Amino acid sequence: MAGKCEARVAAVTGGSRGIGRAIAEALLAEGASVAICGRSEEKGKAALDEMGAGDRGHFVACDVRQQEEVEGFIDAAAAHFGSLDILVNNAGGSDGFARVHELTDRAWQNALAWNLNSTFWATRRALPHMLRDGWGRIITISSIEGKQANKSAISHYITNKHAINGFVKAVACEYGPDGITSNAICPGAIETDTMRDAGAVAAVAAGISYEEFLARYAQESMIKRLNTADEVAAMAVLLASDAGAGITGALLNVDGGSAPW
Repeated sequence: MAGKCEARVAAVTGGSRGIGRAIAEALLAEGASVAICGRSEEKGKAALDEMGAGDRGHFVACDVRQQEEVEGFIDAAAAHFGSLDILVNNAGGSDGFARVHELTDRAWQNALAWNLNSTFWATRRALPHMLRDGWGRIITISSIEGKQANKSAISHYITNKHAINGFVKAVACEYGPDGITSNAICPGAIETDTMRDAGAVAAVAAGISYEEFLARYAQESMIKRLNTADEVAAMAVLLASDAGAGITGALLNVDGGSAPW
């Protein structure tokens, strides 16, 4: 039986680890060809080997904070596979965690490029390919922090995720008649290697331990545990499939029931 994404071509930013890797692996399992990007060519190619991607995998070295590199990744993915049907805007994050009165310009601008700008650049570059074919799926990894503001020292991250949610809905409105959907997945805390690095620093800035930082997320949820990257990937597969055609402009929580809406 054909997979849900048989013969489709996907580009996944930050696809060599964490949530991005789980999504890339899930799309491969459903029959898609997948291009991933990341800052380390060694890690990216190793990830594709570990996934068993073979000829259906392609890696491009890219820092998504740089416009020309993001656009180059989209161009390379489309050129390598001959089309581009699915875009997963996964890469993002922040650093320089501090309360607003101590937040630096560098941390603010870095978060803006890493999250909102990279999503805009990749989406804008991918849309002409989807318009040409009359079919497309744009999936952006947002966060439950894009729907609330109940954590200290991450105002730059919260702001960017709120803005991303608005952009996702705007794209859905503009391109729905063209057969292109645009949705955001809003995960809760997931203990990826990125979370272990950034979360530990954010916890210090908030005056709590890393264990307390994770426990707060778990206790806020209805399932009293953190979600997994594979659970996010399962949602991405649905949104990327023909069966997901009726879902667009949605901000879909994969958070164990922790966000208010």
